[in-house]
Amino acid sequence: MKEPVLKSPSTLPSDASRPNLDQSQASEIILMLNLSMAQIELALKDSTGSVNELTDSFTAISRALNVIKEVAQQLPSPPGEPTAKTEIESLLGEVGAKIGIAIMAFQFYDRLSQRLTQVSRNLEGVGELVNDHGRLNNPNEWIALQQKIRAKYVTEEDKRMFDMLMETRDLQKVLAEIVRVKYEDHQPEGDIELF
Repeated sequence: MKEPVLKSPSTLPSDASRPNLDQSQASEIILMLNLSMAQIELALKDSTGSVNELTDSFTAISRALNVIKEVAQQLPSPPGEPTAKTEIESLLGEVGAKIGIAIMAFQFYDRLSQRLTQVSRNLEGVGELVNDHGRLNNPNEWIALQQKIRAKYVTEEDKRMFDMLMETRDLQKVLAEIVRVKYEDHQPEGDIELF
């Protein structure tokens, strides 16, 4: 029969009401948080340049389509037979629909960018708290940080994810549930949650 292994206080689970982090771990945590924030910031800067180029391109395409539409309206249309004007108008409709799809993709990028910016700010807040010896093991500081983070969420999905993670402390379970609800139960294809 094996003897039970007693866990030291430093290995017991921690939560906001029982912070359990010794200062020797804090500098390593801060280093990893800073690395994560730097990666997020660089990814956002890299992608913003590309998205700006795409936005400029779609603006130019939209202007060109308006000119083509005006020119097409001036074309003669003999009665009873297909014309170049009809073909051009049909193609303009198809291209306009594709531009609408691209604009939806930009909305998703904007949402991603906002989420990553929020993640970076949240990591910064955690880093500041961990780095402050006077606040590090104060349960009220951790609870206040959690409340501040949750208050900044604007979508119900993000709030639900936060609440579930605080309750279960099981990231994989929370992600599986959020994905199930979002993609299997409630979100019809093409539905966009604006915020």
